[in-house]
Amino acid sequence: MSRFLFVVPPLTGHVNPTVGVAAELVRRGHQVAWAGLPEVVGPLVGGGATVFRCSSPDLADPALLRPPSLRGPAALKFLWERFLGPLAEHMAPGVRAAVGEFLPDVLVADQQAVAGGLVAEQMGLVWATSATTTAGFTSLSGLPKVDSWIAGLIRELRQRIGDPWSTVDPRLSDRLVLAFSTEALAGPLPSAGEQVRFVGPSLAARPTADDFPWHRLDPRTPTVLITLGTANAEAAPRFLTACAEAVRGRPDRAQAVVVDPTGTVPEFADRVLVRPRVPQLALLERCDAVVCHGGHNTVCEALWYGLPLIVAPIRDDQPAVAAQVTDAGAGVRVRFNRATAEVLDAALDTVLREPDCREAAGRVRASFRAAGGATAAAVHLEALAARAK
Repeated sequence: MSRFLFVVPPLTGHVNPTVGVAAELVRRGHQVAWAGLPEVVGPLVGGGATVFRCSSPDLADPALLRPPSLRGPAALKFLWERFLGPLAEHMAPGVRAAVGEFLPDVLVADQQAVAGGLVAEQMGLVWATSATTTAGFTSLSGLPKVDSWIAGLIRELRQRIGDPWSTVDPRLSDRLVLAFSTEALAGPLPSAGEQVRFVGPSLAARPTADDFPWHRLDPRTPTVLITLGTANAEAAPRFLTACAEAVRGRPDRAQAVVVDPTGTVPEFADRVLVRPRVPQLALLERCDAVVCHGGHNTVCEALWYGLPLIVAPIRDDQPAVAAQVTDAGAGVRVRFNRATAEVLDAALDTVLREPDCREAAGRVRASFRAAGGATAAAVHLEALAARAK
């Protein structure tokens, strides 16, 4: 029996992949705990889980909201300067306390919870990376100034909360990186390192409310899920409204479920269902295509079901993930700021009517199913723990 401590940021898409891995580790006789913000992490990992408290910047602070117009290098700089850097310093004391109480054999740190890697190196712990997006291996390759700036910020963090003499990137363990994708989507990543293991998506049942109106979906009609994830509400209304109008005007009587936390998108009773949140995995089983922002989790969950995508990246890793989708042939890309109902209607024609996208999505689906998911990730973590003892 080994002990595994998952260090996660207060971000839904970064917690969800760990849930299935942790469940598989527990099934295999190991002990698991999390270090993070309990108010966010607790509902995602389940009521019986152990979550050690780590503090966080105030998630409701308006200063953390990036203006919708902020893109590219400026958006990445904002993210690290305002959130990820401060988050590391907020989390570090809680991670140390969790290590002291739980005594893990292996610490598993999310890419964006760099306090995990920094504290692990300082305390001499074996640690692995949970890579919730493979774009993290490549998205800065064309932005050397931004890459250098982030590296400088991490060096400063290391002086305060890590081992000042270490040279390991706390975003990528030199022992094991669990990449929740496959090369069928991500492509070959020669610079990623031999420690990277492609395990495919890690999906697990999620607690959901029972109020979704399934009766409003016609099972004989093509269904499209339209979502911009959990962190893009301020940029959503115009794009989501254009998507709703595109679906409403289609002669094939397509129907859509639009995820709109802002409550500003119009609902068309017979064609477009608008909800603030949805049971995404259950809904994807009934869908024919997905329109999204190119968030890694949403893309991989759609492709797990072999669904072709329309991707409209906004910022961060999303352009890189969108490029993975189009390079794999599994979808089409539209420009987020310029996507009209007419543009989106043409893209819907491609993903709903042309077989090439669906066949490519099916190939990625097959690679995901073969990669092993949570079971494969657990096996790699077990092996790392065995080597550490």
